[in-house]
Amino acid sequence: MLSSEIRYFLAVVNGGSLSAASEQLYVAVSAISRQIQRLEAQVGVPLFERHARGMVLNEAGEIFAHHVRKSQLDMEYALAEIKGLKAVRRTRIRIACTDGMAFSLLPGLLSEFRLTNPGVLFALNVTHSQGVAEAVRAGECDVALQFSLHPERSVEVLGSWPAPVLLAMHQSHPLASRQVTLADLHRWPLALPGQHTTVRQLFDLSCQMNGSVVEPVLTCDYFATLYHFLLRTPQAVTICSAFTLLFERESQNLVLRTMGVDQLSQRTLQLQTVSGRQRSAALSLFLDFLQQRLSEIDRQLRQD
Repeated sequence: MLSSEIRYFLAVVNGGSLSAASEQLYVAVSAISRQIQRLEAQVGVPLFERHARGMVLNEAGEIFAHHVRKSQLDMEYALAEIKGLKAVRRTRIRIACTDGMAFSLLPGLLSEFRLTNPGVLFALNVTHSQGVAEAVRAGECDVALQFSLHPERSVEVLGSWPAPVLLAMHQSHPLASRQVTLADLHRWPLALPGQHTTVRQLFDLSCQMNGSVVEPVLTCDYFATLYHFLLRTPQAVTICSAFTLLFERESQNLVLRTMGVDQLSQRTLQLQTVSGRQRSAALSLFLDFLQQRLSEIDRQLRQD
């Protein structure tokens, strides 16, 4: 239901070049080029920066692409409502999240929500923080959960809860019964997430500002790997938020400890959704559920 100009425009945006769009659409490069030029003439300004290796959206193009994608989403919503798919019992909700949320907390919340809404389906995309933000801005998900250091542009934040970086260890660990500093960590096997994660970025920044040099024995992008290494290495230590280990801490005899560093408290857990988009009945119900449960969990963590 899109015009040729808009279809060709989106193909160039996604492919990054006229030739890539040509391969995707099975249309000659010259035809696509003419349609893009016609669209730019209608808009009144260029939409791309043209380079030898391809085409990149300029500022005007970014604005135009955002509104085109939003219009697509609104059309999909209208068609779904007409077909009766707005009903809670027949809705699929797309979620984007970072690894820490996918480890335990989010699967637990999804299971809890489906006890009273068994017909709701979920599609979960686990990626890095930048990927989550891009998925929300592009309308490729309905809801996002991620640990953030700052507000995201063009994203509606429905809730934000403190998610400081904590040390996780066995209850029997020598550090478990006392105040811990960064300097204490060099004596113990340390397992850390990748440097692109917010938890690792804050940890590294804190080490630099406090003059501490800590070398991890294990670095991995998947928290599940760090978690199982911790379970099998009684002297090991890793870092995470209280949200990440919410359902495992007591059952596995693990404890969480602060390190008394202000920089490690700068992170929040954010509940995000697409700005300005209409919501289905199921999505509204799910977002209300997440806001309520995460607020309850936050109060519980503060009491602990």
